[in-house]
Amino acid sequence: MKQTPVVLIHGAWFHRSSWEGWAERFTAHGYAVCVPGWPGEAPSAEQVRRDPGPLRDLGLAALTAHYETVVRSFDDPPVLIGHSAGGLIAQHLLGADLGRAAVALAPLPAGPSRHPGFEPVPAGAARHPGFEALSRARFRHLVANAVGEQEAARLFDRYAVPAPLRLLADLGLDRAAAGTAAAVVDPADTGRGPLLLVSGQEDRMVPDAVTRSVYKLYGDSRAVTDLKQFVDRGHSLVFDGGWRSVADHVLGWLAGNGAAVPAAPR
Repeated sequence: MKQTPVVLIHGAWFHRSSWEGWAERFTAHGYAVCVPGWPGEAPSAEQVRRDPGPLRDLGLAALTAHYETVVRSFDDPPVLIGHSAGGLIAQHLLGADLGRAAVALAPLPAGPSRHPGFEPVPAGAARHPGFEALSRARFRHLVANAVGEQEAARLFDRYAVPAPLRLLADLGLDRAAAGTAAAVVDPADTGRGPLLLVSGQEDRMVPDAVTRSVYKLYGDSRAVTDLKQFVDRGHSLVFDGGWRSVADHVLGWLAGNGAAVPAAPR
C-alpha cells in the first residue's frame, strides 16, 4: 500500500528534533514522515545554540516559502502537522490547497493584536546578535510549565534554540520591532481539507483562549474544522512526557476524517 506523506513543522525556539517521538510513531503507523527543519538549521539543538548564524535573516515569508517548496516536492499532497509557528504555516499551506489535511498544535495566531490575551515575549539580551533566546526560567514559565522541574530542564537542554529576531517580529513576538505576518489564513475557505486545532489548557505561550478564538474564526466555513483541548497540558505538549496521547489523538482524527490511507502499523 502506498504510504501517505506527513510533514512535521516546528516552531520558534524549538529544534526539529522536538518531533522525534512523532516521527517514530507515525512511521510505525505506516506514514512516510518528513521532518525537513528550517533552512540552515544544524542537526542538533546544541549546534544551533552554539552557532545559530545561518538562521539569522530568516523571516516568516521565507520560512513559509521553504515549507511550500518541500510540500510541492511530493507526488501526493501530504498531511501537514505544525506546532506553534509551525501551526500557523500548516494552516496557510492547507488553505493554498497544498495538503490533504492539517493539524495545528498550539498554533501562534497571525498577529497578537487580533487575539486578546496573547502576550508577546519581552525582549532581552541575546547571546547572539539578531536572535532572542529563552532563558531556562522563561522556558520553564512559558513552555514547560505543566511538567516537573527536572523534565523542564531536560526539555530545555534537548530542544530549546534561539529564534531569529526577524521571524519573531513577523510573528508579533518581538516588542522592539514590528513585522507583518506573511502566513495569512482564509478562515472562510470551503475548498480546503480537514483541519484540527489543538490546545493545551495550561499553555502560557499560546493560551487555550487564543486557539479557541482561532477555531471560532473558521465557524463560517463548511470545511471540516475540529478543536481538541488537552487539560493540564502546556506549550510543550508535542515533546514532553505526554506527547503520545496527543499524537494518538491526531492519528485517530486523521483516520476518522479519511485524511490518510496508511499501511497497517508495524
